[in-house]
Amino acid sequence: MNFKEELRKKTGQIEAMIQVYLPKEEGYQRTVTEAMHYAVSGGGKRLRPMLMAETAALFGDTGESLARFMTALECIHTYSLVHDDLPAMDNDDYRRGRKTTHIVYGEGMAVLAGDGLLNYAFETAASAFDYASETAEYQRVARALQILGRKAGIYGMIGGQCADLRAEELGEDVTKDMLLYIHEHKTAALIQAAMMIGAVLAGADDEAVSQLEKCAYNIGIAFQIQDDILDVTSSLEVLGKPVGSDEKNNKLTYVSMHGLEESRKQVEELSREAIVILQSFPRRNLFLEELVEQLIYREK
Repeated sequence: MNFKEELRKKTGQIEAMIQVYLPKEEGYQRTVTEAMHYAVSGGGKRLRPMLMAETAALFGDTGESLARFMTALECIHTYSLVHDDLPAMDNDDYRRGRKTTHIVYGEGMAVLAGDGLLNYAFETAASAFDYASETAEYQRVARALQILGRKAGIYGMIGGQCADLRAEELGEDVTKDMLLYIHEHKTAALIQAAMMIGAVLAGADDEAVSQLEKCAYNIGIAFQIQDDILDVTSSLEVLGKPVGSDEKNNKLTYVSMHGLEESRKQVEELSREAIVILQSFPRRNLFLEELVEQLIYREK
């Protein structure tokens, strides 16, 4: 398997799929839909929808529902980035090498674009019910919606963002437990949603879904620690966004708390544990295993 070639092909397929499901740029709401398109079409790894699809492949067929949940999750991820970049949050002017949504469309329209993406995500995911024909399929879609709502909401990503803002106020008084809570909820929660929903839609049992929740936790924490590492060691040209923003915003990170050496050690341990879980299922997905490693040890 040529991983890079396969990754490029799968990413292209996801890009094309997302464009099919995005709302049309028309009517009096045209400006907000244009801003939504701008935000979603800004590139990125399409990590979450890809993880969802590849996890589903471990267990079987998902029918028509998978594409809708893949699109929904990417919309939720993108809305969070649009809002994160706002002056009231991280105040970043660039994202993925382009000007951020609020710089191009203004702060008010960026807020609406984020709101629009969040609402459109659940509209798109709920449309999966239209393609269910058996009780088990309805139940899977309902369970997937529950996971999506919880992992994206106040007990998931938004809860992590809340704690992150609070941590900025606390400064050096932030504890290790609070920092891990932020990483788990702000970053890992949507990765958990991706892998759990993929498994649920493909008919995995509760034990498998629970194992994947743990696997995704490891991936998410390692991913965020690596992000903290890159904010210290990388550059705007490589990363596609400003570096040093954590220090600029007086944010305590895993790196500032534990140092680069310990941070890199944690990334290694979490990665190994995640791969072991993926290898424990009857069906192997070598592309998924390689994808996890590449994402965790990425340079941008």
